[in-house]
Amino acid sequence: MLPTALILRRAGHDVRWLSGAGLAEYLKRTGLPFHALAETGWLWPPPPLAVDELAPMEAVSQRYSRALDTWLSLPNVRAGGEALLQAANSLAAAPDVIVSDPFLPAAALVAERLGAKFAVVGMPALRPLDEENLFPVQRQLAAASRERLAQLFAHFGVEGRNFSAGAAPAVLSPDLHLCFFTRGWYQADEANLLPQNRYFGGVALRPPPEDAPAWLREIPAQRPLAIITLGTTFRGELGFYAWAAQAAARAGLLPIITLGEQHIEAEEKATLLAALPPSTRLLQWISFAHVLPRTSLAFQHGGMGTTHALLIHGIPQIVVPHAADQRAQARRVAQAKVGLQLSAHDVRQGMLAGAALALRKDEAVRERALELAKEMSSLGGPARAAQALEEMTVSV
Repeated sequence: MLPTALILRRAGHDVRWLSGAGLAEYLKRTGLPFHALAETGWLWPPPPLAVDELAPMEAVSQRYSRALDTWLSLPNVRAGGEALLQAANSLAAAPDVIVSDPFLPAAALVAERLGAKFAVVGMPALRPLDEENLFPVQRQLAAASRERLAQLFAHFGVEGRNFSAGAAPAVLSPDLHLCFFTRGWYQADEANLLPQNRYFGGVALRPPPEDAPAWLREIPAQRPLAIITLGTTFRGELGFYAWAAQAAARAGLLPIITLGEQHIEAEEKATLLAALPPSTRLLQWISFAHVLPRTSLAFQHGGMGTTHALLIHGIPQIVVPHAADQRAQARRVAQAKVGLQLSAHDVRQGMLAGAALALRKDEAVRERALELAKEMSSLGGPARAAQALEEMTVSV
């Protein structure tokens, strides 16, 4: 989204980035005008969940309820919508187009309230779900989401133009969904893809102007690397890092672990370090632009951003999903034949080592990953996405 916004700004469009205050410093460095919102509508961190103390069925129900509350908490969405309206009212003119990720209903509501075009980035538009295909707990949550949305439509005085109908409503633009993958990436959903989807793939990151970090320069250029990550926010079990690092080392790779925002206590860190191969680099953050061109394999959780970055660099991957859309990304990696999908149970059974060795030996997977990277690049990435949004402003 950010490269697309910067391209539009360089083309002379008045582009504003609205989000929580935590992004202020980062956005300031890009030169993109930023407006901090007191509330976005997204409930984070989500409500605590003690599933170990619950019966299995109740634990499943709690997980679904927690997911619903994260993106569709009435107080948060109302406050997020009011904050967006206040920001819009401070502009000299109403926005022509509002662009949002698919989990911010406040943006969908405000776009309709202001009469602005609405575009969604990150997930394709799909035909509504059939209630007959939902589990009982999903039907209960679907009914709850419809009731909440009805209250929000009344509060903001809208009809719900930017939401899907059917059993399980979701944010849905009738005009444009920008998908930074290929159409084939969604092959399992082909029958349900809607015409407002456009596919822009992605272009490999350019090497940044600044030098690579010292720890990376110290590693011989011919030494192949393995990236191990659970994303920026997920609090995963530390055993995953150790098992993946051992698997990478056995496959002849130097393991690079990035923890993101996950903080571990000194005692936990000492235990983890003791379980890692001696060559492992344990880091809080890494620069994908510096590291991915040298990476031969990745062990990851199936986050959309991580999966996308690996695809545009043609890197085979082993995906161990933990929650939400990570399972869908893991399934797509396997379907595209650019990596393997394992479960947490598989990991605990010691299957990472065999998976890593298999991918290192399978030249067909590497070739398919590079082919998909070329296909992604051919779709134009952010530059083409910016053109699609420009077309929306012309039609306003």
